[in-house]
Amino acid sequence: MPALPPGVKAGGVLALMGLVVCLVMVRTVVDYVKPYEYGIKQVNIGVRRGVLEKVYTPGYWFVKPFGMEKMHHFPRQLQVLDMTLTEKGTSTNPSHTYDRAAKIQTSDGFFVDVDATILYRIVDPYKVMTTLGPGQMYLTNGVLPKAEPILKQALGELNTEDFYNSPLRTEKTEKARAALDTELRTKGMQVDQILIRYFKYSDEIQKNIEAKKLQDQLVFKNQAEAKANTEEAITKKTAQEGEMKVKLTMQQGEAYKTEKLAEQDLYTRKRAAEAELLVKTADAESTQLKNDAMQVLGYDRKVAMEMAKALGGLDTIVVPTGGENGVNPMDLDGMLQLFGVQLGKMGGAPPPPPPPVSAPAPVVDNGGILQ
Repeated sequence: MPALPPGVKAGGVLALMGLVVCLVMVRTVVDYVKPYEYGIKQVNIGVRRGVLEKVYTPGYWFVKPFGMEKMHHFPRQLQVLDMTLTEKGTSTNPSHTYDRAAKIQTSDGFFVDVDATILYRIVDPYKVMTTLGPGQMYLTNGVLPKAEPILKQALGELNTEDFYNSPLRTEKTEKARAALDTELRTKGMQVDQILIRYFKYSDEIQKNIEAKKLQDQLVFKNQAEAKANTEEAITKKTAQEGEMKVKLTMQQGEAYKTEKLAEQDLYTRKRAAEAELLVKTADAESTQLKNDAMQVLGYDRKVAMEMAKALGGLDTIVVPTGGENGVNPMDLDGMLQLFGVQLGKMGGAPPPPPPPVSAPAPVVDNGGILQ
Protein backbone atom coordinates (compact mmCIF):
# COMPACT_ATOMS: atom_id res chain seq x y z
CA MET A 1 0.00 0.00 0.00
CA PRO A 2 1.61 3.31 -1.06
CA ALA A 3 2.28 5.86 1.68
CA LEU A 4 0.02 8.92 1.86
CA PRO A 5 1.50 12.22 0.85
CA PRO A 6 2.49 14.49 3.73
CA GLY A 7 -0.18 17.02 2.73
CA VAL A 8 -2.98 14.43 2.96
CA LYS A 9 -1.79 13.28 6.36
CA ALA A 10 -1.73 16.84 7.67
CA GLY A 11 -5.25 17.47 6.31
CA GLY A 12 -6.63 14.35 7.97
CA VAL A 13 -5.12 15.28 11.31
CA LEU A 14 -6.57 18.78 11.07
CA ALA A 15 -10.02 17.41 10.17
CA LEU A 16 -9.97 15.01 13.11
CA MET A 17 -8.91 17.78 15.46
CA GLY A 18 -11.69 19.99 14.13
CA LEU A 19 -14.26 17.24 14.72
CA VAL A 20 -13.07 16.78 18.29
CA VAL A 21 -13.23 20.53 18.88
CA CYS A 22 -16.79 20.63 17.46
CA LEU A 23 -17.90 17.80 19.71
CA VAL A 24 -16.39 19.49 22.74
CA MET A 25 -18.05 22.78 21.78
CA VAL A 26 -21.42 21.05 21.30
CA ARG A 27 -21.23 19.37 24.69
CA THR A 28 -20.19 22.68 26.19
CA VAL A 29 -23.00 24.78 24.72
CA VAL A 30 -25.85 22.16 24.68
CA ASP A 31 -27.52 20.78 27.82
CA TYR A 32 -29.92 17.81 27.83
CA VAL A 33 -32.96 17.91 30.14
CA LYS A 34 -34.22 14.36 30.70
CA PRO A 35 -37.92 13.37 30.40
CA TYR A 36 -38.39 13.15 34.19
CA GLU A 37 -36.65 16.48 34.95
CA TYR A 38 -37.25 20.22 35.02
CA GLY A 39 -34.58 22.63 33.80
CA ILE A 40 -33.85 26.05 35.38
CA LYS A 41 -31.19 28.24 33.76
CA GLN A 42 -28.86 30.45 35.79
CA VAL A 43 -27.06 33.31 34.01
CA ASN A 44 -23.73 34.19 35.60
CA ILE A 45 -22.30 36.58 32.98
CA GLY A 46 -24.48 38.70 30.78
CA VAL A 47 -27.17 41.34 30.73
CA ARG A 48 -29.87 39.20 32.44
CA ARG A 49 -27.92 37.88 35.37
CA GLY A 50 -29.58 35.61 37.90
CA VAL A 51 -32.07 32.74 37.77
CA LEU A 52 -34.46 32.82 34.83
CA GLU A 53 -38.16 32.19 35.54
CA LYS A 54 -38.56 30.03 32.46
CA VAL A 55 -38.96 26.31 33.20
CA TYR A 56 -37.20 24.23 30.55
CA THR A 57 -39.00 21.09 29.44
CA PRO A 58 -37.25 17.83 28.41
CA GLY A 59 -34.98 18.23 25.38
CA TYR A 60 -31.71 19.82 24.23
CA TRP A 61 -31.12 23.49 25.16
CA PHE A 62 -28.40 26.00 24.31
CA VAL A 63 -26.21 27.06 27.25
CA LYS A 64 -23.39 29.58 26.95
CA PRO A 65 -20.03 27.99 27.70
CA PHE A 66 -17.21 28.83 30.06
CA GLY A 67 -19.49 29.26 33.09
CA MET A 68 -21.49 32.08 31.56
CA GLU A 69 -24.73 30.08 31.98
CA LYS A 70 -25.63 26.90 33.84
CA MET A 71 -28.67 24.60 33.64
CA HIS A 72 -29.90 23.20 36.96
CA HIS A 73 -31.93 19.98 37.00
CA PHE A 74 -34.79 19.12 39.38
CA PRO A 75 -36.81 15.87 39.50
CA ARG A 76 -40.29 15.94 38.01
CA GLN A 77 -41.62 12.61 39.37
CA LEU A 78 -42.87 11.68 42.85
CA GLN A 79 -40.22 11.83 45.60
CA VAL A 80 -40.09 9.45 48.57
CA LEU A 81 -38.50 10.28 51.91
CA ASP A 82 -38.15 7.39 54.37
CA MET A 83 -37.57 8.35 58.00
CA THR A 84 -36.61 5.03 59.54
CA LEU A 85 -34.14 3.23 61.76
CA THR A 86 -34.07 0.30 59.37
CA GLU A 87 -30.94 0.29 57.26
CA LYS A 88 -31.46 0.37 53.52
CA GLY A 89 -29.14 -0.27 50.65
CA THR A 90 -27.83 2.46 48.43
CA SER A 91 -30.89 4.45 47.38
CA THR A 92 -31.24 6.27 44.12
CA ASN A 93 -33.43 9.09 43.05
CA PRO A 94 -36.38 9.51 43.64
CA SER A 95 -36.17 7.64 46.98
CA HIS A 96 -34.19 9.13 49.86
CA THR A 97 -33.56 7.66 53.27
CA TYR A 98 -33.19 9.62 56.48
CA ASP A 99 -31.20 7.46 58.84
CA ARG A 100 -33.34 7.93 61.93
CA ALA A 101 -37.02 7.68 62.78
CA ALA A 102 -39.10 10.56 64.09
CA LYS A 103 -38.93 10.58 67.89
CA ILE A 104 -42.36 11.57 69.19
CA GLN A 105 -43.23 12.43 72.78
CA THR A 106 -46.83 11.41 73.52
CA SER A 107 -49.28 13.55 75.46
CA ASP A 108 -48.74 11.40 78.58
CA GLY A 109 -44.96 11.88 78.50
CA PHE A 110 -43.66 8.69 76.86
CA PHE A 111 -41.42 8.53 73.80
CA VAL A 112 -42.10 6.49 70.69
CA ASP A 113 -39.99 6.02 67.55
CA VAL A 114 -42.13 6.40 64.42
CA ASP A 115 -41.07 5.14 60.99
CA ALA A 116 -42.71 7.46 58.48
CA THR A 117 -42.70 7.81 54.70
CA ILE A 118 -43.35 11.19 53.10
CA LEU A 119 -44.48 11.33 49.47
CA TYR A 120 -43.94 14.74 47.87
CA ARG A 121 -43.16 16.34 44.53
CA ILE A 122 -41.75 19.55 43.06
CA VAL A 123 -44.46 21.62 41.37
CA ASP A 124 -42.59 24.93 40.87
CA PRO A 125 -38.85 24.44 40.25
CA TYR A 126 -38.27 28.21 40.00
CA LYS A 127 -39.48 28.69 43.61
CA VAL A 128 -37.38 25.75 44.72
CA MET A 129 -34.31 27.23 43.05
CA THR A 130 -34.82 30.75 44.42
CA THR A 131 -35.88 29.81 47.98
CA LEU A 132 -33.92 26.63 48.73
CA GLY A 133 -31.15 26.39 46.17
CA PRO A 134 -29.93 23.97 43.47
CA GLY A 135 -29.27 20.24 43.62
CA GLN A 136 -30.82 18.36 46.56
CA MET A 137 -31.07 21.42 48.75
CA TYR A 138 -34.87 21.12 48.38
CA LEU A 139 -34.48 18.02 50.58
CA THR A 140 -31.81 19.14 53.03
CA ASN A 141 -33.06 22.74 53.39
CA GLY A 142 -36.77 22.18 52.70
CA VAL A 143 -38.32 18.84 53.65
CA LEU A 144 -36.07 17.48 56.39
CA PRO A 145 -36.00 20.57 58.67
CA LYS A 146 -39.82 20.79 58.64
CA ALA A 147 -40.92 17.14 58.56
CA GLU A 148 -39.92 15.95 62.04
CA PRO A 149 -41.12 19.03 64.00
CA ILE A 150 -44.52 18.89 62.30
CA LEU A 151 -44.80 15.15 62.96
CA LYS A 152 -43.91 15.74 66.62
CA GLN A 153 -46.54 18.45 66.92
CA ALA A 154 -49.38 16.48 65.28
CA LEU A 155 -48.65 12.98 66.62
CA GLY A 156 -47.70 14.36 70.04
CA GLU A 157 -51.42 14.99 70.64
CA LEU A 158 -51.88 11.20 70.94
CA ASN A 159 -51.32 9.33 74.17
CA THR A 160 -49.52 6.02 74.46
CA GLU A 161 -52.52 3.85 73.60
CA ASP A 162 -53.86 6.14 70.87
CA PHE A 163 -51.14 4.96 68.51
CA TYR A 164 -52.98 1.64 68.35
CA ASN A 165 -56.19 3.44 67.38
CA SER A 166 -55.94 3.38 63.59
CA PRO A 167 -58.68 5.95 62.76
CA LEU A 168 -57.34 8.46 65.30
CA ARG A 169 -53.74 7.88 64.22
CA THR A 170 -54.74 8.38 60.58
CA GLU A 171 -56.53 11.61 61.49
CA LYS A 172 -53.41 13.04 63.17
CA THR A 173 -51.24 11.87 60.26
CA GLU A 174 -53.48 13.75 57.83
CA LYS A 175 -53.21 16.82 60.04
CA ALA A 176 -49.40 16.57 59.82
CA ARG A 177 -49.59 16.17 56.03
CA ALA A 178 -51.74 19.30 55.67
CA ALA A 179 -49.39 21.33 57.89
CA LEU A 180 -46.26 20.17 56.02
CA ASP A 181 -47.94 20.81 52.66
CA THR A 182 -48.83 24.36 53.72
CA GLU A 183 -45.23 24.94 54.81
CA LEU A 184 -43.67 23.62 51.57
CA ARG A 185 -46.16 25.17 49.12
CA THR A 186 -44.43 28.51 49.48
CA LYS A 187 -41.19 26.81 48.42
CA GLY A 188 -42.58 25.19 45.26
CA MET A 189 -43.36 21.69 46.60
CA GLN A 190 -46.49 19.78 47.59
CA VAL A 191 -46.94 16.86 50.00
CA ASP A 192 -49.18 14.08 48.66
CA GLN A 193 -49.14 11.64 51.55
CA ILE A 194 -47.56 10.78 54.90
CA LEU A 195 -47.58 7.10 55.82
CA ILE A 196 -46.96 5.79 59.34
CA ARG A 197 -45.45 2.36 58.73
CA TYR A 198 -44.26 1.32 62.16
CA PHE A 199 -43.92 2.70 65.68
CA LYS A 200 -41.98 1.35 68.63
CA TYR A 201 -41.91 2.20 72.33
CA SER A 202 -39.18 1.25 74.76
CA ASP A 203 -39.12 -2.43 75.63
CA GLU A 204 -40.64 -1.97 79.10
CA ILE A 205 -43.43 0.28 77.86
CA GLN A 206 -44.04 -2.03 74.92
CA LYS A 207 -44.50 -5.01 77.27
CA ASN A 208 -46.88 -3.06 79.51
CA ILE A 209 -48.93 -1.92 76.54
CA GLU A 210 -49.07 -5.40 75.06
CA ALA A 211 -50.12 -6.86 78.42
CA LYS A 212 -52.85 -4.24 78.80
CA LYS A 213 -54.02 -4.82 75.25
CA LEU A 214 -54.19 -8.55 75.88
CA GLN A 215 -56.19 -7.90 79.05
CA ASP A 216 -58.53 -5.57 77.15
CA GLN A 217 -58.95 -8.15 74.43
CA LEU A 218 -59.78 -10.78 77.06
CA VAL A 219 -62.41 -8.47 78.54
CA PHE A 220 -63.83 -7.78 75.09
CA LYS A 221 -63.79 -11.52 74.38
CA ASN A 222 -65.72 -12.28 77.57
CA GLN A 223 -68.21 -9.51 76.84
CA ALA A 224 -68.65 -10.78 73.30
CA GLU A 225 -69.18 -14.34 74.54
CA ALA A 226 -71.72 -13.17 77.11
CA LYS A 227 -73.56 -11.20 74.46
CA ALA A 228 -73.41 -14.18 72.12
CA ASN A 229 -74.87 -16.44 74.83
CA THR A 230 -77.65 -13.94 75.47
CA GLU A 231 -78.43 -13.70 71.79
CA GLU A 232 -78.35 -17.49 71.52
CA ALA A 233 -80.84 -17.80 74.40
CA ILE A 234 -83.10 -15.23 72.75
CA THR A 235 -82.83 -17.13 69.49
CA LYS A 236 -83.73 -20.43 71.15
CA LYS A 237 -86.66 -18.83 72.98
CA THR A 238 -87.93 -17.30 69.76
CA ALA A 239 -87.58 -20.65 67.99
CA GLN A 240 -89.49 -22.44 70.77
CA GLU A 241 -92.23 -19.82 70.72
CA GLY A 242 -92.44 -20.23 66.97
CA GLU A 243 -92.71 -24.01 67.28
CA MET A 244 -95.46 -23.66 69.91
CA LYS A 245 -97.37 -21.27 67.68
CA VAL A 246 -97.03 -23.69 64.78
CA LYS A 247 -98.27 -26.61 66.90
CA LEU A 248 -101.17 -24.54 68.26
CA THR A 249 -102.13 -23.45 64.77
CA MET A 250 -101.94 -27.05 63.55
CA GLN A 251 -104.18 -28.20 66.43
CA GLN A 252 -106.66 -25.43 65.69
CA GLY A 253 -106.63 -26.50 62.06
CA GLU A 254 -107.25 -30.14 62.99
CA ALA A 255 -110.11 -29.13 65.30
CA TYR A 256 -111.63 -26.99 62.58
CA LYS A 257 -111.25 -29.84 60.10
CA THR A 258 -112.90 -32.33 62.51
CA GLU A 259 -115.74 -29.91 63.17
CA LYS A 260 -116.37 -29.36 59.48
CA LEU A 261 -116.21 -33.11 58.76
CA ALA A 262 -118.76 -33.72 61.54
CA GLU A 263 -121.02 -31.02 60.12
CA GLN A 264 -120.63 -32.56 56.68
CA ASP A 265 -121.48 -36.05 57.97
CA LEU A 266 -124.49 -34.73 59.90
CA TYR A 267 -125.73 -32.84 56.86
CA THR A 268 -125.25 -35.95 54.66
CA ARG A 269 -127.08 -38.23 57.11
CA LYS A 270 -129.88 -35.70 57.53
CA ARG A 271 -130.36 -35.35 53.80
CA ALA A 272 -130.16 -39.13 53.32
CA ALA A 273 -132.81 -39.65 56.01
CA GLU A 274 -135.03 -37.03 54.42
CA ALA A 275 -134.58 -38.68 51.04
CA GLU A 276 -135.33 -42.14 52.47
CA LEU A 277 -138.42 -40.76 54.17
CA LEU A 278 -139.59 -39.24 50.91
CA VAL A 279 -139.05 -42.56 49.08
CA LYS A 280 -140.92 -44.58 51.72
CA THR A 281 -143.70 -42.03 51.80
CA ALA A 282 -143.97 -42.22 48.02
CA ASP A 283 -144.03 -46.04 48.19
CA ALA A 284 -146.79 -45.95 50.80
CA GLU A 285 -148.78 -43.49 48.74
CA SER A 286 -148.28 -45.71 45.68
CA THR A 287 -149.55 -48.76 47.57
CA GLN A 288 -152.50 -46.78 48.87
CA LEU A 289 -153.31 -45.59 45.39
CA LYS A 290 -153.15 -49.16 44.08
CA ASN A 291 -155.43 -50.35 46.85
CA ASP A 292 -157.84 -47.56 46.13
CA ALA A 293 -157.72 -48.39 42.44
CA MET A 294 -158.65 -52.00 43.16
CA GLN A 295 -161.94 -50.81 44.64
CA VAL A 296 -163.04 -49.24 41.36
CA LEU A 297 -166.06 -50.79 39.52
CA GLY A 298 -164.96 -53.50 37.02
CA TYR A 299 -161.53 -53.97 38.54
CA ASP A 300 -162.42 -57.61 39.36
CA ARG A 301 -162.67 -58.29 35.64
CA LYS A 302 -159.25 -56.76 35.17
CA VAL A 303 -157.90 -59.13 37.81
CA ALA A 304 -159.56 -62.09 36.07
CA MET A 305 -158.02 -61.13 32.77
CA GLU A 306 -154.58 -60.92 34.39
CA MET A 307 -155.07 -64.35 35.96
CA ALA A 308 -156.14 -65.75 32.59
CA LYS A 309 -152.96 -64.39 31.07
CA ALA A 310 -150.98 -66.05 33.83
CA LEU A 311 -152.63 -69.39 32.96
CA GLY A 312 -151.99 -68.93 29.27
CA GLY A 313 -148.60 -70.55 29.46
CA LEU A 314 -149.91 -73.86 30.85
CA ASP A 315 -150.39 -76.81 28.45
CA THR A 316 -152.64 -78.93 30.63
CA ILE A 317 -154.81 -78.18 33.67
CA VAL A 318 -156.62 -80.96 35.50
CA VAL A 319 -159.87 -79.75 37.07
CA PRO A 320 -162.90 -81.70 38.29
CA THR A 321 -165.82 -81.75 35.86
CA GLY A 322 -168.45 -83.53 37.91
CA GLY A 323 -170.15 -82.92 41.17
CA GLU A 324 -171.11 -79.80 42.90
CA ASN A 325 -167.72 -78.14 42.42
CA GLY A 326 -167.16 -79.44 38.94
CA VAL A 327 -165.94 -77.11 36.25
CA ASN A 328 -167.67 -76.91 32.95
CA PRO A 329 -165.34 -75.21 30.51
CA MET A 330 -168.27 -74.47 28.26
CA ASP A 331 -170.02 -72.52 31.00
CA LEU A 332 -168.70 -69.00 30.63
CA ASP A 333 -170.55 -67.62 33.61
CA GLY A 334 -169.15 -70.35 35.77
CA MET A 335 -165.67 -69.65 34.55
CA LEU A 336 -166.10 -65.99 35.36
CA GLN A 337 -167.29 -66.84 38.84
CA LEU A 338 -164.29 -69.13 39.16
CA PHE A 339 -162.02 -66.10 38.63
CA GLY A 340 -163.98 -64.04 41.15
CA VAL A 341 -166.16 -62.03 38.81
CA GLN A 342 -169.55 -61.25 40.32
CA LEU A 343 -172.34 -61.53 37.78
CA GLY A 344 -175.63 -59.70 37.90
CA LYS A 345 -174.22 -57.00 40.18
CA MET A 346 -172.51 -53.75 39.51
CA GLY A 347 -169.60 -55.19 41.50
CA GLY A 348 -166.79 -53.33 43.15
CA ALA A 349 -166.80 -50.25 45.19
CA PRO A 350 -167.29 -46.85 43.74
CA PRO A 351 -164.12 -45.11 42.64
CA PRO A 352 -162.37 -43.00 45.21
CA PRO A 353 -163.20 -39.37 45.12
CA PRO A 354 -160.75 -37.11 43.33
CA PRO A 355 -158.24 -35.32 45.53
CA PRO A 356 -159.47 -31.98 46.73
CA VAL A 357 -158.27 -28.97 44.83
CA SER A 358 -156.82 -26.44 47.18
CA ALA A 359 -158.04 -22.94 46.69
CA PRO A 360 -155.35 -20.29 46.02
CA ALA A 361 -154.36 -18.33 49.04
CA PRO A 362 -155.61 -14.80 49.09
CA VAL A 363 -153.07 -12.16 48.20
CA VAL A 364 -152.89 -9.07 50.30
CA ASP A 365 -151.26 -5.98 48.88
CA ASN A 366 -149.68 -3.24 50.81
CA GLY A 367 -153.01 -1.55 51.27
CA GLY A 368 -154.59 -4.57 52.97
CA ILE A 369 -157.15 -5.26 50.14
CA LEU A 370 -157.89 -8.91 49.19
CA GLN A 371 -157.46 -9.82 45.56
